[in-house]
Amino acid sequence: MKTKTIILGVIALLLLITFANGFYTVSETEQVVITQFGRPIGHVITTAGVHWKIPFVQSANFFEKRVLEWDGDPNQIPTKDKKYIWLDTTARWEISDPLRFLQSVGNETGAQGSLDDIVDAATRDVVSDHLLVEVVRNSNRRMESTDTELKRDSTKVQENIKYGREKITRMILSIADSLAPKFGIKIIDVRIKRINYVQDVRKKVYERMISERRRIAERYRSEGRGQMAEIQGNMEKELQRINSEAYRTAVELRGNADAKATHIYANAYNRDPEFYSFLKTLQTYRASLDSNSTIVFSTNAAYWKFLKSPFKK
Repeated sequence: MKTKTIILGVIALLLLITFANGFYTVSETEQVVITQFGRPIGHVITTAGVHWKIPFVQSANFFEKRVLEWDGDPNQIPTKDKKYIWLDTTARWEISDPLRFLQSVGNETGAQGSLDDIVDAATRDVVSDHLLVEVVRNSNRRMESTDTELKRDSTKVQENIKYGREKITRMILSIADSLAPKFGIKIIDVRIKRINYVQDVRKKVYERMISERRRIAERYRSEGRGQMAEIQGNMEKELQRINSEAYRTAVELRGNADAKATHIYANAYNRDPEFYSFLKTLQTYRASLDSNSTIVFSTNAAYWKFLKSPFKK
């Protein structure tokens, strides 16, 4: 009985392992290809749920149904106008034919290598056939800037953009997607992440940019010096005008004051000419004589008339 129980337990365990190996679960984000001794059989399973396969004979190969990412390495590519640039691209793709995908690349790692060849080749072919300005810009739209000089320069379209960056990426996508189906892949989108000059060209571009900025700065300084000279000229002109008006006003005030003083003196003189003459003479004495003065006059001089006889003429 004990031996029989052990045998039944072993058989039950083997059956459990067999059934466990035969059932597999497919999620909403997966699709499965069944292979038998390495060869695909049946249809691709895309329905989520629990499924059955022959244990130990068949294998379930799971693949993503979701959109996947490809991110390539920067490549040095010459443009049509012989400008060498570093171009960094990225793409989004999905497994459209799992059976062919399994037979051609096997897994996602192999698919990434194939996409390197496909997208990089398409990018090189398209970019090398177009000008750099078309890879960088989308249209001939003027640049929006607060810099007056840049606005002035943006009005001059140096090169006519026929395609533009957006159309170029669509061309890359079209070429790459036409090569991808043989690997069971569908490329959904391709984008240019970054564009940069190679080191030698970048240095020359930076030098040209610095030179241009210096030219604009010198132009601003020249315009500033001209405006400064104009402001100083207007200031000096205004200052001369103010001084002239002030001098004229001062002369008018002095003239009016002198006239008023003369009028007052005349009125005072007319009221009592003798007293007025007496006061003016005393003022003359005070101004011309002090303790150290020595003046020699004749006794008949009119200067001494009030000292000789203050109450007689």
